[in-house]
Amino acid sequence: MSSRSARSLGARLLQTRAFARAPVPAFRVGLGFLFTRRLLMLEHVGRSTGAARYVVLEVVEDSGTGSLVVASGFGPRAQWFRNLVAQPRCHVSTGLRRRVPALATVLDPAESAAVLARYQVEHPAAWEKLSAIITEATGCADPQIPLVRLSLER
Repeated sequence: MSSRSARSLGARLLQTRAFARAPVPAFRVGLGFLFTRRLLMLEHVGRSTGAARYVVLEVVEDSGTGSLVVASGFGPRAQWFRNLVAQPRCHVSTGLRRRVPALATVLDPAESAAVLARYQVEHPAAWEKLSAIITEATGCADPQIPLVRLSLER
């Protein structure tokens, strides 16, 4: 499969609800440890409905001090991102920890750029593939990727 075909397939999969939601049931029954600490499940509140919503995201940075950073690959229009802006109180499940209360804070552009630069250095192959898929999925050559810090309560 060519790299163009792989990017196109990856972009289609990320935009497919069933694929994107596939890990949620595993996290909800306590099997989040299977995904190590590279993925987390974010439980947030729908800004219109007030209902619990779930999304599984990659951890872009783990400070080791109780905060995790995630990226909105589909930009500021992603529903989970908009929900967190409206209601920053949320819950995070990652590894063996389940439903840990957290507070979400959108990083400013300078801090976001620094975190993404570190991610690119630490995970060059993942960044190359992921950035190509995001570009393909959004149709934007230089997509805006907002970052969110999730400060976990102890």
